[in-house]
Amino acid sequence: MKLALTIGCVLTIGIALASAGQRKGQGAPPALIIDSIAGPDSFAFYCAPCHGRGGKGDGPVAAALKAPTPDLTTLSRRNGGTFPRAEITLFVTGTGRTTTAHGPSEMPVWGPVFRSLDPSDTRTKQRIENVVAFIESIQIK
Repeated sequence: MKLALTIGCVLTIGIALASAGQRKGQGAPPALIIDSIAGPDSFAFYCAPCHGRGGKGDGPVAAALKAPTPDLTTLSRRNGGTFPRAEITLFVTGTGRTTTAHGPSEMPVWGPVFRSLDPSDTRTKQRIENVVAFIESIQIK
């Protein structure tokens, strides 16, 4: 059920990107995975619709969400000046989510999505490492 919901979220994001004119080729179905595994590319495609290109939580889909989209540029500041790499990696992959007592997360669980769309476990791990490294690079000093 969670995988179906997550894939539905990915489709929604892809459609939002296509309708925003960010995809090439009119009439082509939105891609669910991009060839590049570079952090900035993955962030722009998968994360920016909600978090915004600069990671401030101001993406075009953010207004439609029930909960405010977090500002990813302040993660280090909110963690005593240290980027919480392991925590962010676990959150992105879906294994570090808060308990249901704290409420559900609207963020897609990218680990299973990437694994289902790209059969290479090595590429999946590298894609996640690269996007987390990109998030670290946009931290406000």
